[in-house]
Amino acid sequence: MLTYNKACERLFGYTAVEMLGRNVSTIMPNDHSRAHDGYIGNYIASGHRKIIGIGREVPAQHRDGTVIPIHLSVGEAVTSAGRQFIGIMRDLRARNESEQRLAQLQANLVRMARVSAVDEMGAALAHELNQPLTAVMLYLQAVERSCAKQGAAGAIPTSVMAILEKAVREAERAGSIIQRMRQFIEKRDPVRKSVELNPLIEDALELTVLGSAPGTRIVRDLASGLPNVMVDPVQIQQVVVNLVRNAIEAIKGCDVQVVRVSTRLRPDGVGLSVLDSGPGIPPDGISELFKAFSSSKSQGLGLGLAISKSIAQTHGGDLIVDPGGRGRGACFTLLLPLPLPDEASSGATTATKDGHNGSERHRGW
Repeated sequence: MLTYNKACERLFGYTAVEMLGRNVSTIMPNDHSRAHDGYIGNYIASGHRKIIGIGREVPAQHRDGTVIPIHLSVGEAVTSAGRQFIGIMRDLRARNESEQRLAQLQANLVRMARVSAVDEMGAALAHELNQPLTAVMLYLQAVERSCAKQGAAGAIPTSVMAILEKAVREAERAGSIIQRMRQFIEKRDPVRKSVELNPLIEDALELTVLGSAPGTRIVRDLASGLPNVMVDPVQIQQVVVNLVRNAIEAIKGCDVQVVRVSTRLRPDGVGLSVLDSGPGIPPDGISELFKAFSSSKSQGLGLGLAISKSIAQTHGGDLIVDPGGRGRGACFTLLLPLPLPDEASSGATTATKDGHNGSERHRGW
C-alpha cells in the first residue's frame, strides 16, 4: 500500500502508519487474501479483468476480524514507478441492513394481507356454521322432547336420554364458541363499559385453548370479589388471547407444560397475570419484546405484544413483564385501573368518534 487515507482508518481500524508498505491482502478475509497475489499475477499475465475497471461487492475485513461488505472499484495507472492500482471502497453495511429491513417489512405486509383474508373468511365461516349448529340444536331438542314423552311409558332407556342431553349441551357450547368468535373478529368501534374481569377471561380462555396441544394445562387462579373494570371487553380478550397463546408457545417441548392465569386486586387497580412454565425470556430479547415486527416465531407477525401493550396503555394501565429465567418461566401482567366513582355508578358508556368515551378524555388518557 502506497497511500491509506482517514476513511480507511475508520473503516478498517488500522492506522496509516501501520498499513503503508503492507500487502493489501491484510484487509481481506482469509480465503480472499490467500488468493489476492494470484489474482494480480493472472491479470498482469493475461490482461483478463475480473474487477479492475468494473467494480463489484466484495468482503473486506476489519482489524478485529469483522467481515465488512464493501463496493470496490479498482482503477489502474501506468506511472514512472510502474503499474499502480487505486481502490475506491464504500461501506455497504447500512445499505444492506436497510434492504434486509425493507424485505422483512414487505414480507410482513404480505402476511398481513393473508391474515386479513383469513379474518374475513373466518367471519363468514362463523356465520355459515352458526346456522347448521342452530338447526342441530333444534332437532336434538325436538328428539329430546319426543323421547321424554315416550319415556313416561318406559320406552326410552335413561342412558339414551342422558346421551341426548349431552349432545344438546355440546351443540349449545359449539354455538356459543362460534358466537364469541364472531364477536371477537368482527369490525366494530371500541366501546368501553363496566364489566366483571373473571368471566371475560374465561370466555377468552375457551377461545385460546381451541386446538392447543394435548398435555397443556391451563390453571386458573382468579380472585373472587374483584371490582368491575371499565374496559372494551373485546380488546381485553384480545390481550388475554395473545398472552396465553404466547405462553402455550413458550412451553412447547418442556417437561412441565403449565400456564397459570391469575387475577388479583392491587393498590393501583386490578392485575391479570399469565405465567408459563417455560425457560423464560433471554436477556437479549427483552429490549425488542414490545416492538412491532420483532417476533422470534416463524409463524408470527410480531404484533401481538405491541398491540397488547398499546391496548393496556389506552385503558390507562400497562403491560409489564418479569422475564424469568434460571428455572422460572416468564410472567406477563396486565394492569387495569379501577373506574372513577362516576364511571362505576353510570355503568356502560358510549363511544365517541375516536373510540374513547368522555370520562376517559377528562382523565387525560
